[in-house]
Amino acid sequence: MKLIIAIIKPFKLDEVRIALSTLGIQGLTVTEVKGFGRQKGHTELYRGAEYAVDFLPKLRVEAAVTDDLVDQCIDTIEQAARTGKIGDGKIFVAHLEQAVRIRTGETGDMAL
Repeated sequence: MKLIIAIIKPFKLDEVRIALSTLGIQGLTVTEVKGFGRQKGHTELYRGAEYAVDFLPKLRVEAAVTDDLVDQCIDTIEQAARTGKIGDGKIFVAHLEQAVRIRTGETGDMAL
């Protein structure tokens, strides 16, 4: 099992969710986060005063998947979240030791 973590632009969430559901991925965890990378933030005007916004709003999307779906999941997220502009995000893959469904006690792939 693997844990796929994708940092994406907020307006791309629905496209990513729909694309992953067509793969059969049933559960996602979405967290609102802020960060910066090569995009480096931007400046905004508020009541005539200019100020810098260093940390930009992003979404962290997490999905636990079986080993056979990892490559498909990465490709799907990459295609759905891409705008072609700087700041599209990143995808990380981490090994998932164990998963347990609390309601039934199922473990491993069956818990996903």
